[in-house]
Amino acid sequence: MSWIRGIQCRARSWQTARREWKAEHDSWKAEHERFVAAAKAAKKAGRAPAVDHPGPPPTGFALLPWLLMGMGSFSNLLQGKTPNPLIGGLGLALFNSLYVYVTFRSFDRRKREAVSTRVALVIMALVTTGLALGYGGNWLLFFPLLGLATGAAMRGPWLGRTGILLASYAGAIAGVRDGSNAADIAYGTFLSSMVTAAILGLSEAVRELRAAREELARRAVEKERMRFSRDLHDLLGHTLSVIVVKSEAARRLAPRDMDAALGQIADIESVGRQALTEIREAVTGYREGSLATELTRARSALSAASIEPRVRQSGVPLAPQTEALLGWVVREAVTNVVRHSDASRCEITVESGAEQARLTVTDNGTGRPVSRPEPGIGGTGLKGLTERLAAAGGSLSAGPSPRGGFTVTAELPVESAELTHVVATAPRAH
Repeated sequence: MSWIRGIQCRARSWQTARREWKAEHDSWKAEHERFVAAAKAAKKAGRAPAVDHPGPPPTGFALLPWLLMGMGSFSNLLQGKTPNPLIGGLGLALFNSLYVYVTFRSFDRRKREAVSTRVALVIMALVTTGLALGYGGNWLLFFPLLGLATGAAMRGPWLGRTGILLASYAGAIAGVRDGSNAADIAYGTFLSSMVTAAILGLSEAVRELRAAREELARRAVEKERMRFSRDLHDLLGHTLSVIVVKSEAARRLAPRDMDAALGQIADIESVGRQALTEIREAVTGYREGSLATELTRARSALSAASIEPRVRQSGVPLAPQTEALLGWVVREAVTNVVRHSDASRCEITVESGAEQARLTVTDNGTGRPVSRPEPGIGGTGLKGLTERLAAAGGSLSAGPSPRGGFTVTAELPVESAELTHVVATAPRAH
């Protein structure tokens, strides 16, 4: 019965891979819609779009059309021009299956470098060799397809040597079977492997650079907030030290010299007023909380409640006002998940574009709304958050998910003139 468990395990892994691909596709679709909306708005305003086109999600589907190179061999099978058609059909089916397996794994670095992928490439080379030696003609075109799969899976310092060896091997086999086009087969094999590796490598580098740029922007914001907190600490520390010293002096002088004590109290008042002015100037634009901090606290709270946290964040960096409002939503939604959901998993997704930011908090719990609302953030809960987001030009929706569980979705414009006022008047959590 172990083979049955193996099939079930493989089926579950395929289902997981399909869900991951669907999530990536949905994320790309949302980014594409945001880009189209931003491009239209920029065109009306007579300026260039603020963000780059996200491009389609990288998957093995991009390499599937090249299998049409094997249509000549398939046509020979159908027309009965191939001896031993059963062996040829099995070889064709095996090659196509291995090609699909290798190319789809090539877009995940961990799977691409796995031993199973390398073994599949070796088996592909053996099948290609057998078909080329046995039939020749159109069957030799499987070598460029083998080079394409090799270029997709073998990226790195060994790619050049591997491409040269594979092209030489393909030319030698073609020369033995059909000497007239050996050079064409060798050149096509080498070119397909090198060009595929170059294009996929460049695409992966662009995606990594984009992700690194977004991460650097977030880190720059966090670094600036840390710098401000240190400056504010130094400012308050100095001011409070002066107030304490003058208060002690006034206390000592009061019994014997009231005028001098009143002078010290006047100095305290002056220092306090000056400190208030400096603090108001310093905290302008810095009262907002950090969304990254709230996400970190959410992970900690969910883990402490034995709920698996899954957090994803993508898109352009958000303005502090937008981050603050989304942070309130994260805190309230996660509090409800911990208190009322009976869930084992909670997914938090933050997607931001040039025009709109979206936050989604989904759990796999009972899917029932809170029957007896408890005080949330400042006693407002989801109702108060809905009013606050509406005042900022956004929206908040909450309800059971079609697949079970409960979902809270918040949408906000990236920039709004009313955000600062809304955030500044937000109640403190107790």
